[in-house]
Amino acid sequence: MAFNFIRAAAAGAAMALCGVGSVHAAVNLPALKIDKTQTTVSGLSSGGFMAVQLHVAYSATFAKGAGVVAGGPFYCAEGSIVNATGRCMASPAGIPTSTLVSTTNTWASQGVIDPVANLQNSKVYLFSGTLDSVVKTGVMDALRTYYNSFVPAANVVYKKDIAAEHAMVTDDYGNACSTKGAPYISDCNFDLAGAMLQHLYGTLNARNNATLPTGNYIEFNQSEFITNHGMATTGWAYVPQACQAGGTATCKLHVVLHGCKQNISDVQQQYVRNTGYNRWADTNNIVMLYPQTSTAATNSCWDWWGYDSANYSKKSGPQMAAIKAMVDRVSSGTGGTTPPDPVALPAPTGVSTSGATASSMAIGWAAVTGAASYNVYRNANKVNALPVTATSYTDTGLAASTTYSWTVRAADANGAEGATSAAASGTTLAASGGGTATCTTASNYAHTLAGRAYAAGGYTYALGSNQNMGLWNVFVTNTLKQTSTNYYVIGTCP
Repeated sequence: MAFNFIRAAAAGAAMALCGVGSVHAAVNLPALKIDKTQTTVSGLSSGGFMAVQLHVAYSATFAKGAGVVAGGPFYCAEGSIVNATGRCMASPAGIPTSTLVSTTNTWASQGVIDPVANLQNSKVYLFSGTLDSVVKTGVMDALRTYYNSFVPAANVVYKKDIAAEHAMVTDDYGNACSTKGAPYISDCNFDLAGAMLQHLYGTLNARNNATLPTGNYIEFNQSEFITNHGMATTGWAYVPQACQAGGTATCKLHVVLHGCKQNISDVQQQYVRNTGYNRWADTNNIVMLYPQTSTAATNSCWDWWGYDSANYSKKSGPQMAAIKAMVDRVSSGTGGTTPPDPVALPAPTGVSTSGATASSMAIGWAAVTGAASYNVYRNANKVNALPVTATSYTDTGLAASTTYSWTVRAADANGAEGATSAAASGTTLAASGGGTATCTTASNYAHTLAGRAYAAGGYTYALGSNQNMGLWNVFVTNTLKQTSTNYYVIGTCP
């Protein structure tokens, strides 16, 4: 502990010299030699939620993987501060994980986020302290369940056995492990940054425990990529010497996202310098990019509930697009390895339906040369959570005595989809027992309150069928027909 105190004092002295009021001018973010297939992201708290957003929305860029500390599922708040502070932090039992998975698939099919197939080979590292009183462990449990729909279980590490409060955990710097408070970095005798990076990248060289070169820290002009929108005018990066402009190495890139009340203005450079990432970066040629929020943002948080933009979790979200532009810039130097260009795949042929029951239908098609997987769409909505590697798929949860239309798209190894097949229609069988459906006519707002529908992105969707019912308000009215437990379609009863 004496060592920790001395180290913290020294760090404080250093930060006093090179903190917020540094006299040197910020530089433009350099273009470096980066292997673009080795780009990852991690974050704490609001940065954890933001890391999930970047990982999912820009899955082609962050296909290698993500680390999340005290975060939650993609689009957990659904644009609501009430949801953000309630179910996504304190009351995780209310998180509609299946709905969030459905929204992810829908948005991917619409092209507002990247194809979910990119996540199939991702590595994910999750951490939750058992004493975390801000983002309860149940929220991280829901995140684990969410990732189950897209990432193989073998690719996920979930550590939740350390008695840590809400903080980034280290093995030699910060508050006592059970303490909650600035700078939200805690000494828990566990090197979380190292564990995370080694899961994402595999075996790494031992970290550098010596004092890191001051010249490897770069303050860069963030306003080049975004102005306002809750982001600071400058950000920070740690660039190992071999990775600097003119260096010989082709390097990896890891984006690190601080939590609320952790930007440079709040805690000076403690998060940039003392979370453990840079020690591993220095000996393994990993460029560390530390984007920064401003104090104009709510509690200096990243936008994970819509305080800045309704599109906050999509590729078009201002903060999301800005970070992506930073990644593109720093990765634009010569010598890097880029992912292979996607192959334009033809549309599957021979799409047909068979084996109808009252609630399911089998869809089959001919194999497409060069396809790694397939995606199935019902009435233009993607229905498979994970890529389909066979040439058939059974669609379930359908309404009885209802006609549907299915199309299929082939996807390459990067998840890029080809052309859409011709549609095949089929009608489910009548429900057994001669029972009758129940219909309810009400406003979209009332439907969501009653659990017959859910709201996402300002629109209302029928529970189960995910049919778009229009704007989420008290003025738009729909009739929903319940065809089975927790399954509703737009329609009327005979």
